[in-house]
Amino acid sequence: MASSEDLRPYGNPGSDAFRLEAYPFYLLNRVANRYNLAIEAELRKIGIDIPTWRVLMILGERQPLAIGQIAKSAVINLSTTMRIIERMSDAGLVTTAPSAQDGRVTEVSLTAKGEDTLAEARQVTAPLYEKIIRGFSARDFARTLELLNRLYDNLV
Repeated sequence: MASSEDLRPYGNPGSDAFRLEAYPFYLLNRVANRYNLAIEAELRKIGIDIPTWRVLMILGERQPLAIGQIAKSAVINLSTTMRIIERMSDAGLVTTAPSAQDGRVTEVSLTAKGEDTLAEARQVTAPLYEKIIRGFSARDFARTLELLNRLYDNLV
């Protein structure tokens, strides 16, 4: 398939012309799977898993956060997120408390140990990130983010 050719028909699963290598969601899943395998190996070195890392990274940007917001940001269902938070609380990484605005909402914050674990996680995952974006110009990277967001927006 030539790069100037319109590849969209090849990516349509309803088309007789369908080709897996032109199906963006196959390619996204393939990238995500390879990334998860690689990052999981790095995180295992510091004793955490991918769901814990996701929650740490989310809380590293803003806290306290409601469990529901963490679930949405982490793209994990609420009941699973609640179990992850409970496990992280038992490990001393986070604390939970009722929201001051709405006592029915549970908010989550990092503990000092959680902050330290987040710093360590960032340190061990940074080289993988650098490897992944190697060869991408600033423009390539911005365009990749733009296109991924456009795919996401088209799904709502």
